[in-house]
Amino acid sequence: MRDAVRSFVGWPSDLIFPDAETPTRPTHKVGKGISRRIESVASQKEVPGRKLKSAAKDIPTTSGTKSQIMMRLEKMVDESDIMHVAIRSIDFDEGVFGAAHFEIIAKEDMQQLFEHGELGIAVIHTYIWYMYVTLMRGTELCNRFNFIAASLINATLITKNPTSVKNDLVDRFMAAGDNTTPSLYFLPFNSGNGGHWVLVAMDLSRLIVYYLDSLSGDWSKYPSMKKTVDAAIIKFRSKKNYRNRKDITWVRVQCPQQNNSVDCGFFVLRFMRDIIALNRIDIPKMYFEEYKSYSRAHLDEIKDELCQFIVDQRII
Repeated sequence: MRDAVRSFVGWPSDLIFPDAETPTRPTHKVGKGISRRIESVASQKEVPGRKLKSAAKDIPTTSGTKSQIMMRLEKMVDESDIMHVAIRSIDFDEGVFGAAHFEIIAKEDMQQLFEHGELGIAVIHTYIWYMYVTLMRGTELCNRFNFIAASLINATLITKNPTSVKNDLVDRFMAAGDNTTPSLYFLPFNSGNGGHWVLVAMDLSRLIVYYLDSLSGDWSKYPSMKKTVDAAIIKFRSKKNYRNRKDITWVRVQCPQQNNSVDCGFFVLRFMRDIIALNRIDIPKMYFEEYKSYSRAHLDEIKDELCQFIVDQRII
């Protein structure tokens, strides 16, 4: 798969898995841009940051037909070469994941949005990029919230080489500064074997790890993930010569729950969106009063925001 992606070879949708190891970081320094298979790199136009809607804003509890922006993007995709196995290679701001990062966008990723399907890594990462650009970039929120690439630590990679994953996680912590003041690291974690998404939010200064799962259960479902995260936090604090004053505390947050088998990725994106919009480092165990549950309209809002961002950034 790695060779296929780098040589721009179309890949069948039934062979793409959200928990598979995905190449995300080029070995050389690259400029921000959108590469096309046939066209030259698209010119970059700075898009003014659009703030997320107020966290307390009421959202309709029922969803209707596709929004205008989604239909517009769907038409753009239908008329583009992406419908004929072409792809887009997108360079993210280094501030998103603390290092150079590129993402591959293909037809299958667009269909996940249009058809409300199970989300893969590319869509998860692109929405994270959207949040960074529209809400965080150039503000103090960059010191309060950090993202860890889902392709850096997931069940598949931990099984293959847990030590390497732990060290990569430590490197991500080191890239963000001293971490002596409260901040959160968001890790969208993919379980593999069906691709369930959960959110792990780490506060390194207070040694608290919040676990948000839109299905029942807690971190005991993924013991290797917890072991890797704990080991990375301890190693990071040791490298920084911080004293481990107490044990790491894991908190199972009673967050909104999905009622089907496909919404977990949308819920993880919504969790991150709302935590950032509320500017809350401490996540209540019973979650936020503003969001005790998510309707389909809450999830549709995620899709519309991402569709608008893709249009604004001229990705297609």
